[in-house]
Amino acid sequence: MSYTVTIHPSQHQFQVEHDETILDAAMRQNIDLPYGCRGGACGSCAGYIVKGDVYYDDEPMALDDEMTASNMALFCLAKTRMDLDISIEEIEDLSQIRVRQLGCHVSSKKKLCHDVIALQITLDNNERLQYLAGQYIEFILEDGKRRAFSIANAPHNDRLLELHIRHVDGGVFTDFLFSSMPEDSALQMEGPLGSFFIREDRERPIIMMGGGTGFGPLKAMIEHIEYVNYRQPVHLFMGVRALRDLYMQEMVQQWIEKNPRLRFTAVLSEPMAEDNWQGETGFVHESVASHYPDLSGFDIYMSGPPPMINATAELFTQQGASKDTMFSDAFEYSADAIQAIAAKKS
Repeated sequence: MSYTVTIHPSQHQFQVEHDETILDAAMRQNIDLPYGCRGGACGSCAGYIVKGDVYYDDEPMALDDEMTASNMALFCLAKTRMDLDISIEEIEDLSQIRVRQLGCHVSSKKKLCHDVIALQITLDNNERLQYLAGQYIEFILEDGKRRAFSIANAPHNDRLLELHIRHVDGGVFTDFLFSSMPEDSALQMEGPLGSFFIREDRERPIIMMGGGTGFGPLKAMIEHIEYVNYRQPVHLFMGVRALRDLYMQEMVQQWIEKNPRLRFTAVLSEPMAEDNWQGETGFVHESVASHYPDLSGFDIYMSGPPPMINATAELFTQQGASKDTMFSDAFEYSADAIQAIAAKKS
């Protein structure tokens, strides 16, 4: 059994299933409502009931008698058994998503390949972070320095935040992470940050291109478009040096088997003899260009190191792409990592 929710003043409508929260249903159908903790404790998701009624499995902490008397509800926990009219301001652009500094702690570390770890963090005090798929957070270290990492899971699945972090020799933070950072370590973070996210209203076929851990934000984007049933075709290209640098390939294959609109191409720039690689070789942006000589009809999302992004933008512009159709997230090394790499080369 499903019910129709109508939002005022936008008049947008979506369906909510039996025993589904209003917020979960909205997110599933790509309606962006404000929220904070998703646990009824902060009140960020509060709005008005214009017509109909809601109920809660457990009374939210932030819902007081005055709010109830004013026909307000907390949509992160509110459910309904009838069609519903609600009044709440939807989030329509990045400026409406609040950037916050929050405490967090490490929930798990999992090695994805020889030099990449999936770090999962949980926000303190049962907080949740509202963000768009593709955005990033920054860890604030004790000396005030910052380290930026893209969020690798989609916003609807935000109980944990997943980050894909590559080990860079001489990088103070990644050396600590890979060698001795214990699980449940306390950290400070700020986010969400960045303007790298899917422009879902454009209805153009999409090319995604990542290098190394640039897979992370693209993974979040694909999980999101799968969740909201995005109908446009997507071709994901991943560029790495050798086969050992590709990770989460079983998950990628599951995506492809589930969604006929999704294609995947891996490109190895320096395959090793033991790889016995039969796929594409060279630079990933050149592979994209050979597949699509005319890029004028595509939206292109690129994530990886700055040299790759810069070379890509120049080549793709020659093949019909424009500044308005290319979106990028370039990963910069920290100053200490750059110094260590330079010393290693000298």
